Amino acid sequence: MRTGITNLPLHGGKAPYWLFEKMKRLSREIMLFISSEFGPEEFLNRISDPLWFQALGCVLGFDWHSSGVTTTVCGALKEAAKGIEDDIGFYIAGGKGGTSRKTPSEIIAAAEKESRDFENLVYSSKIVAKVDSTALQDGYQLYHHCFFFTKNGKKWAVIQQGMNEDAKYARRYQWLSDKVESFVCEPHNAISCDITSEVLNLIAAESNDARKIITQISEQKPEKTIAELQKINALLEKSITYPKRHYIKLSDMEINRLSKIFQSTYERKPENFEKLIAMPGVGPKTVRSLALISELIYSTPYSIEDPVRFSFAHGGKDGIPYPVDNDTYNKSIDILHNALKESKIGLNDKVNAIKRLALFYG
Repeated sequence: MRTGITNLPLHGGKAPYWLFEKMKRLSREIMLFISSEFGPEEFLNRISDPLWFQALGCVLGFDWHSSGVTTTVCGALKEAAKGIEDDIGFYIAGGKGGTSRKTPSEIIAAAEKESRDFENLVYSSKIVAKVDSTALQDGYQLYHHCFFFTKNGKKWAVIQQGMNEDAKYARRYQWLSDKVESFVCEPHNAISCDITSEVLNLIAAESNDARKIITQISEQKPEKTIAELQKINALLEKSITYPKRHYIKLSDMEINRLSKIFQSTYERKPENFEKLIAMPGVGPKTVRSLALISELIYSTPYSIEDPVRFSFAHGGKDGIPYPVDNDTYNKSIDILHNALKESKIGLNDKVNAIKRLALFYG
């Protein structure tokens, strides 16, 4: 099931080393937190949602909308997950460029560690990439493929991205294994493309899979074809296109929600979560950051309708909406880490305080 498509402008550059290290540390705590509170399956639900993924990229301080958010966030998650798979309950394979081609071998390595047969996962990874590169020929060449899967192999999610150098845009495709009935019917759920020529060459040999799909659709009952078209409409509504400009306009954000955050951090007193913010130096900025993180963790993924405002948690690498605030970033990591650590020994005050922040600012 493809969960959505996101169009992102191609931006040069990469995350500086110091920021990527912070992204890894915060990613680790967020993965541990969600898996501990809701289970690994829920993390895969969320990571496959385009809006939640975008919000995560903003919270991690990378960029609010560029193509690099896909590769950098996935890279940070994969690095952060190494060695803690037993704790978070899932593996992450693949990545950008040549690393994406190692996905099958990384899945097999996980299968050996878990003493399981993951050949079905290897096939799922390959066919999803094939669908978004062969069956769907929209002018975007895949260069990134990241495969998330639970330790028992029963659930998986895919985040992959293609590039169109002429259009100066990248396109992210996200998938979730839930309710997959056929790989060759679902690809049409969210085809969204603003290129009007040379999109799909049905004569070319590499389009054999696409020809088979068309044949299968032509043999379906009309009711089933109509049902597929209805799915297309539903997913097209979830397709997102971000502007090429770097700066954030007020129209990019849901102002009422953002205003609520600023007003709350200004007016609310910390007595309800005093123990959480008792450490020296924790002030409104830290509270605002934790409030956004807590919403990311505790709110349902489909309520994350305004990813841009999550960039106000720690700032962004390009200085938008402001330069990354190192002190606040470090405090966020420490507070999440200590809260989860204490909850494991029965001290849940800090976790409950973070949970209440989601209610305050959600």
